[in-house]
Amino acid sequence: MSFLDHLEELRWHLVRSFIAIFVVAILVFFNINYIFDTILLAHLKPDFSTYQFFCKVFSSIGIDSSFCNIQFSQTLQSLNPTQQLMTAIWSSLILGFIIAFPYVLWEMWRFIAPGLHVNERKKSRGFIFTASFLFFLGILFSYFVIIPMSVYFFYNFKISDAVQNNFKLDAYISLITNTLLGVAVFFELPVVIYFLSKIGLISPEFLRKYRKHALVLVLILSAIITPPDVASQVIVAVPIMFLYEIGIHVSKYVINKQNKNVEKSPRV
Repeated sequence: MSFLDHLEELRWHLVRSFIAIFVVAILVFFNINYIFDTILLAHLKPDFSTYQFFCKVFSSIGIDSSFCNIQFSQTLQSLNPTQQLMTAIWSSLILGFIIAFPYVLWEMWRFIAPGLHVNERKKSRGFIFTASFLFFLGILFSYFVIIPMSVYFFYNFKISDAVQNNFKLDAYISLITNTLLGVAVFFELPVVIYFLSKIGLISPEFLRKYRKHALVLVLILSAIITPPDVASQVIVAVPIMFLYEIGIHVSKYVINKQNKNVEKSPRV
């Protein structure tokens, strides 16, 4: 295929991906009231599962915790006529992408797969499942751990009693969606390491050598997507560094496999 033919093929894969996202987004939009009340605004309810869990944990060790008496008295504000509509549309598109992610990944894989050898295709059959699993694992981790802590922190943080927290609807939803997508992308680290190792850009030795640098970078990125406190940063950094360690083993596996293939190849 010529370069233009490849572009045309890529265009159709992207078109089908956007259609899938758009169709799911429409379904989400028609159920937007239920989704907002039960999912996107669930962290504003005192009986949210994460708050109840922390309450039970602290109570079991004899510590009085504010998680047992959470009150979100402030209501979200819509400050212009179109804000609720635009927030609903934007939220529907983001949730459409999240739900349709495995299909989008499959379309991208269909574009890449013809350029691979038969053996490479067989060995990479689990790519879509693995990448999707890590993506949704990141979504769940951010939804049940990071976002509740962020909402709790920002709603209760005050520089003065003279200042009241009255958050805008779009700002609050942006916090939720940006955290969901940001953490989900972080959780794709082993997949990224796999492909970078495959093309020879990184190696296990490289990852071990710069492990400390990676930890500093992860802490900085964690500080960006979490409340400005050490506990939240550590909670985010620990699973990401765990995935980094898994990535080292993944890279080692890829390099060893490539070396074995080189040894088995006939010499001229």
